[in-house]
Amino acid sequence: MGIMIKKIYILHGWTYSFDKWQTFSDLLKQNGFDPVILKIPGLTEKTDLVWDIQKYSDWLSKKIKDEKEKVFILGHSNGGRIAAYFAAEHPEKVQKLILIDSAGIYHKELFIQLKRFVFKTVSGIGKKLTSSEALKNFMYYLVGEHDYQKASPNMKLSMVNLTHHDLTPFLPKIKVPTLIIWGGNDKITPISDAKIMNELINGSKLEIVKNSRHSPFYTNPEEVMEIINNDI
Repeated sequence: MGIMIKKIYILHGWTYSFDKWQTFSDLLKQNGFDPVILKIPGLTEKTDLVWDIQKYSDWLSKKIKDEKEKVFILGHSNGGRIAAYFAAEHPEKVQKLILIDSAGIYHKELFIQLKRFVFKTVSGIGKKLTSSEALKNFMYYLVGEHDYQKASPNMKLSMVNLTHHDLTPFLPKIKVPTLIIWGGNDKITPISDAKIMNELINGSKLEIVKNSRHSPFYTNPEEVMEIINNDI
C-alpha cells in the first residue's frame, strides 16, 4: 500500500511573487505533501474588485470545492488571516489549519493606528489630506509599507478592509486541529499575537522558531518542516 499524499493549500502573505516559497514547497513534496500555492486575487492574481475577508473566504471555498477529502490549509501573514476566518466558517473542509506569523489580531497601539491612518488617507477614504505624491511616499516610508505602496487603488481599499477587521471574535469558533508557527523575532506580527491565537483557538499548539522573523518558512524551512511533521 502506497504512502497517502496529503493535499495542502498555501495562502501567501501580502506579496506579488511566489519566490520565497520554492524551497519550502519542495520540502513539502519530499515529506508526502501535495502543495498548491494559491494565486490570491489582487496580489498574485489580477482583479478589479475591492475585497474583504468574507469575499476571500468565499473565494477559497470555491478553490477547494472539488476536494472529496478534508485538506490542510496553511496561511502566512495576511494569508493566515484568510485561512483562519475560512476555518471558522468551514470546519467540514479543513483537516488541519497551519498559521505562520498570521495577521488578524486588532491592535490599538499608536504605531498601528498610524498605519491604518496612512492606509485610509492614501486610498482616498475619509478626508483627503494630500494629493502630493512626495508626501504620500513619505507616509509609506514612515510606516514601512512598501508593498502597500505598489498596490492598485482597489487593493489599497481591500487592505483597509482587512486591517480594520478584528479576527479575535472568530478564533474561538475554529474547531479544527490548529498548529501555530511563529518567528521569535517577528516585528510585523508580534509574538504576543501568537499567544492570543493560541489561547483563543481551543486545542491549538504553538511552536516558536527562535532565530526567525516574519517568514520562518523562508529563513528556516527545515525547522518549520520538522515542526509540521512532528505535529501530524
